Amino acid sequence: MITVLARFEMLEGKEIDVVEAIRKMVAAVKANEPGCLLYTASRGKVNGSELYFFEIYEDEKAFHDHARTGHMREMQAAMDGMIDNSSFNVESLDQVAGFVRNGMDEIG
Repeated sequence: MITVLARFEMLEGKEIDVVEAIRKMVAAVKANEPGCLLYTASRGKVNGSELYFFEIYEDEKAFHDHARTGHMREMQAAMDGMIDNSSFNVESLDQVAGFVRNGMDEIG
């Protein structure tokens, strides 16, 4: 499994547009990427401009396929001018323990 944590900050006044783009992206990933086992976006409670993506892919191929999708390119284009690019960080994680419950369709 490949686990990814991505973080970035939305620019002030762009929050509604960013969240809309993210919701569209999540729907596209769910509908088109069976190798993506978990894909969730969350907003920071302390700093509401922060967004975090937590993603789990079944293997390296599924992760790389995700990065090359049309909906990824669409989201990146939509985010242009709406996020602080200097805050963008993507980290691959080595899992030390954990689980994903079967049958979990929605988070949040």
